[in-house]
Amino acid sequence: MPVIDMPAPATGRFIAAVHYFPLRVYFEDTDLSGLVYHANYLRFMERARSDMLRVAGIDQRGNHDGGIGVYAVADVTIAYRRPARLDDDLLVRSHVTAVGAATCAIHQTVMRGDEILTDADVTAAWLTPQGRPQRQPKAWIDLFTRLAQGESLHP
Repeated sequence: MPVIDMPAPATGRFIAAVHYFPLRVYFEDTDLSGLVYHANYLRFMERARSDMLRVAGIDQRGNHDGGIGVYAVADVTIAYRRPARLDDDLLVRSHVTAVGAATCAIHQTVMRGDEILTDADVTAAWLTPQGRPQRQPKAWIDLFTRLAQGESLHP
């Protein structure tokens, strides 16, 4: 079978200290009313956070598979402002707001153009493979601290 040259899935990118992740609303994302189902905004934000970490150089799967640890959401506060609909082009903005020894706080906003649809404050905790909180790697604390201070990852 021939190899087909296809574009890679969108991973978003950092502009200064903010990660931008584009996505489109598909039929499966909507409910009977044709609006995005409320829980799917959390899925959109999860995808954006995962890709934010990947773009920042954090290998979540490698750390999980290596038995080192994993991030898990410890707290979410979310506000739904306006609905998204089928075929809407959305953008999830994510930026680190605070860093602790075992946690990272991230503010995320789902937007359609300049319109804020949903925003949330998410606290992710670094856990052992057994599910206990532990100090996250120092290099990551340093990285998240730089981002929280508004420092760009790219010169």
